Amino acid sequence: MPGYEDLLSYRQCEEIYDLTVEFCDKFLPGRENLRMREQMIHAARSAKQCIAEGATQGTSLRGYIKMIGVSRGSLEELLKDYEDFARQRSIPVWDKADPRLREMREMVTGRYRLPSSPSQPSSPSYPLNYLRDLVKRTGYLLDKQRKSLEEKFVKEGGYTENLFKRRLRQRSLLGK
Repeated sequence: MPGYEDLLSYRQCEEIYDLTVEFCDKFLPGRENLRMREQMIHAARSAKQCIAEGATQGTSLRGYIKMIGVSRGSLEELLKDYEDFARQRSIPVWDKADPRLREMREMVTGRYRLPSSPSQPSSPSYPLNYLRDLVKRTGYLLDKQRKSLEEKFVKEGGYTENLFKRRLRQRSLLGK
């Protein structure tokens, strides 16, 4: 199994993708919502897949950093879609310290299921706020991951740069 699958950022992107599909199926039905549904699902999928693509390049740390940035951008796009959904439907957006969010974070374990309001299970308020919070937390992780990769790149150099250094060492050993 590739190491990127163990990253918390990847696992959370997978959760975001799965729950976004479920959210869109449940709260954005019908032809009139098709475009928004497709955009949201694509953004969620892109966030997850870009981590995998970047991590498995193997030879390009710079490429990995770029793909983490693309993943981060996809999450920001998705966050704006969730916020638009809330604004257009007058759904209150909770602060990150809201106790309902903490409670939902603790409840979600194993395979992902959309959390729902105990009193209104068909309301989008709980799942929307949970997903919005999860997207923000995952974006934070990706920012930290990108910064760490950038520091590694500065310290160790990139693949092409390191190949060039090896080539120079080889030439000096051969006396060319």
